[in-house]
Amino acid sequence: MTLGDTWVGRSIRRVEDPALVRGDGRYVGDVAVGMATARFVRSASPTGLIRFIDGPCYTAADLDAAGVGEIEAVLHRPDFVKVSQPLLARDRVRYVGEPVAVVVGRSPEEAEDLAEQVVVEIDPVDEPLVHPTEATTNTVVEGQFATPEIDDALERADCLVEIVLTSHRQAALPLETRGATTEFDRRTGRLTIHASTQAPHVLRTAVSDLLCIPEADVQVVAPDVGGGFGQKLPLAREDVVVAWLALHRRGSVAWIEDRSENLTSSWHSRDQEYRVKGGFTSDGDLLAIDAEVACDVGAWSCYPVTWAVEPLMAMGELCGPYTVAHYRVRSRGVSSHRCPVAPYRGVSRPVITAALERLMDTAARRLHIDPVEIRRRNLATDFPHTSATGVVHDAGTYVESLDAAVEHFDLDEFRDRQANSRKGGGPLLGVGISTFAERTGYGTPVFATRSMGVTIGYETVTMNMDPSGFVEACIGASPHGQGLETTLAQVIADELAVDVPHIRIIHGDTDRTPYGWGTFASRSMVIAGGAVQIAAGRLRDRLAQVAAAVLEANADDIVFAAGRASVAGTDVGVPVSELARIAHHHTERLEPDTPAGLSVEGSYDPAGTFSNACHIAEVEVDPETGATTVTRFVVVEDAGKLINPMIVDGQIRGGVAQGIANALYEEVVYDEDENILTASLMDYLPPTAAEIPDIEIRHLETITDASITGAKGLGEGGTIGAPAAILNAVSDALAHMDLAVDELPATPDRVRALIRSREDPR
Repeated sequence: MTLGDTWVGRSIRRVEDPALVRGDGRYVGDVAVGMATARFVRSASPTGLIRFIDGPCYTAADLDAAGVGEIEAVLHRPDFVKVSQPLLARDRVRYVGEPVAVVVGRSPEEAEDLAEQVVVEIDPVDEPLVHPTEATTNTVVEGQFATPEIDDALERADCLVEIVLTSHRQAALPLETRGATTEFDRRTGRLTIHASTQAPHVLRTAVSDLLCIPEADVQVVAPDVGGGFGQKLPLAREDVVVAWLALHRRGSVAWIEDRSENLTSSWHSRDQEYRVKGGFTSDGDLLAIDAEVACDVGAWSCYPVTWAVEPLMAMGELCGPYTVAHYRVRSRGVSSHRCPVAPYRGVSRPVITAALERLMDTAARRLHIDPVEIRRRNLATDFPHTSATGVVHDAGTYVESLDAAVEHFDLDEFRDRQANSRKGGGPLLGVGISTFAERTGYGTPVFATRSMGVTIGYETVTMNMDPSGFVEACIGASPHGQGLETTLAQVIADELAVDVPHIRIIHGDTDRTPYGWGTFASRSMVIAGGAVQIAAGRLRDRLAQVAAAVLEANADDIVFAAGRASVAGTDVGVPVSELARIAHHHTERLEPDTPAGLSVEGSYDPAGTFSNACHIAEVEVDPETGATTVTRFVVVEDAGKLINPMIVDGQIRGGVAQGIANALYEEVVYDEDENILTASLMDYLPPTAAEIPDIEIRHLETITDASITGAKGLGEGGTIGAPAAILNAVSDALAHMDLAVDELPATPDRVRALIRSREDPR
């Protein structure tokens, strides 16, 4: 069968896009038009005791009187500190931007005016503990791991290389900020919530639990969602408050976050420090890694993944794609008087990769080994590969992707240009390499090991074919720009031999879809795709039963192609659409035990699979200003079977753009008193298209049995690999000065300060 005979593997246009391009998309802001508007009153102090709140508002006391619960994100570990989070601050505030009260106006303007009338008095307290009544320390989770003989391995090493890498806070900065509307139906007593969320079913369960109402009385709809990147995965306390307001007022209430709220009060990410020591032989073999990881997780835990998600991922995956046998790590989550932290595209892995790849480049320089060669010596080549922490990597192309990227980039030609530029007094040129493996598509087998209060993972699909032969697949995943409707339709089309335009993917509506966990963690194509393929296979078997009865053949002899079901080896067949009509309208023609209609279900819950990639970045550094320009970026990616190569490349390009932002531009800044200084886009600097180079993409394809579709996840890969490649490139540009950059982002002032430190003889 040629590619032209199949839908999978073709770069067809996304079926989601026409409505969005026409301006016919429907977002939470569209639903909110004409509704009463909620506006949150937020703390201007990072810490203090609430002494007085007065004005036309609702406070924690009102929620308490109504019996509203508190958010409890739970991890069943002895080192985990559990705290109960009120929906509105009660007694104490813990970060700038924490909601302390809420007002409701007939319009956004009136709500703004009412919020300004609320008087909040907060007494500052000199209390270093974020949760003084619940904990005696700000360390809220601490994981430790060590292999036997780690100390012996470090002693045997010919060279010990140590680095300290710091990653400063980021904001996910989706184009559409958070928001929710809730409508109370007085006839049925049901709440309908439209929310900009990545996980509608999780939100429904949480609202039901916290408001003490049956889950059947809550419908959550995620309409078009203008970006999430992880920020819209955790439960937002504001969403629950808005639901309570609608229930309390027996009406409709809307809340749309403004950009300042998004920057100060929405989940931040990746405020981390890594101290990593590597023990190498003189030939560059990595014998052991010894690491200390500290993650600032902010003031509150996030539901359901908890504030342990970043430190524990760092602990478990710091070995990356390398074959290091001896490993020790202590990884801590530390609470602070800052906005809470939640998963953001890649979670800890951009920092994990940056630390590991900076270690490799530093060791290569110390040992006078080529940076490519030191990686080639240590990358896993035998699969399945089991890491020091017991994580199993299925088949991949770790060395092959490195070699392909280096060949495509032409390092020898670059080194000539670099030397000539230095001699001629031109910009400082640098090149950086990053190799990594991205764990994707993992279900409950992995999440269960984290001992969360909620074990997430599986996905279920319900699928039916109507009498006209059109297919409807209802999925628990909830995409927000990934192109999942298109790629899932391509899988179904091949299984059923129907055309993509005859398939509709239903998502984001808890009344229409089976329970699912949403879209995050590079999982949807693997897990939802697997569930879709299973369901489509079952639907094909049902169609084969119908065809066998109609064609007087054995069901095993029925084959499907080009919209027809035929008897194998003959031209005797019938259109699939005709089989659908018979299955619904003429069941008397079928065998007595044949189920009526064409409805099936499929579930999938895999252990996961690893994609891998190599990134190479070329940069120019201006020694006068410290400004860095990314002039070239190469990606060689192995994500298994590519369902839609155009969508794959779009995911990679978007991820690399966010990785460049992480490496050079974006930083949430607090002062020494924990007051946020980047509360607007005048202060927080995302890159534009002008700062992103053309991204050259090449693909390898390892088909793995760890994914029944053959596809591996890749949604986070661009973000994971790019910061490390750019840090290494900037350090390479400064290497002749014996300087290196180990801080994200590598802003002009930081780079210029490094250069100045070398120029200043003092």
